[in-house]
Amino acid sequence: MNAEVANADMDQWLNSKLDELLPGKLQQIEDSKTPSMAIIATKGTLDWAYPPFILASTASALGWDTSIFFTFYGLLLLKKELGSEVSPLGNPAMPMKMPFGPQWFQNIDWPMPNALMAGIPGFEKVATGLMKKTFKNKGVASIEELRELCLEADVSMVACQMTVDVFGFDQSEFIPEVTDFVGATYFLPVAQKADVCLFI
Repeated sequence: MNAEVANADMDQWLNSKLDELLPGKLQQIEDSKTPSMAIIATKGTLDWAYPPFILASTASALGWDTSIFFTFYGLLLLKKELGSEVSPLGNPAMPMKMPFGPQWFQNIDWPMPNALMAGIPGFEKVATGLMKKTFKNKGVASIEELRELCLEADVSMVACQMTVDVFGFDQSEFIPEVTDFVGATYFLPVAQKADVCLFI
């Protein structure tokens, strides 16, 4: 009977000690953990190329472990030659401002209806040129520069092998810094463990 009482007292003391020490220990582990972010990049147009590279380079600058899984049209962002254009047709709310001329002219919003964008040959080239010029005027880095920043910051660039196969690409078409050509089964555990997971 004394042994049972002693064991009960020991259990009570141990539970009390755990309640006292465990929250602090868990907080200490949490504070020392390196945050991580996983991004799934699915689009390859100029305007959609910015978010994954901006977010990844920023996270890496903050010391986060960061990886991007490029799939479907997002895979184009890993090609040696970036030919990304903006597609106004996919962005009916896209504001269009002129990046040149006097300030009053630059401040005018030029709403472009989809019918106009679809009907004018070369409109995508014009819209792409205007957007690139606007970014340059505002001091925003190019996609090539942002991708280079990510590579310098050790962002893991992962390509979807299924997309490579479906689109008939060859691995030699991509930048050599691509860390892996894998399927979703490889990347899902990375995304599951990440503190932040984004689908772009």
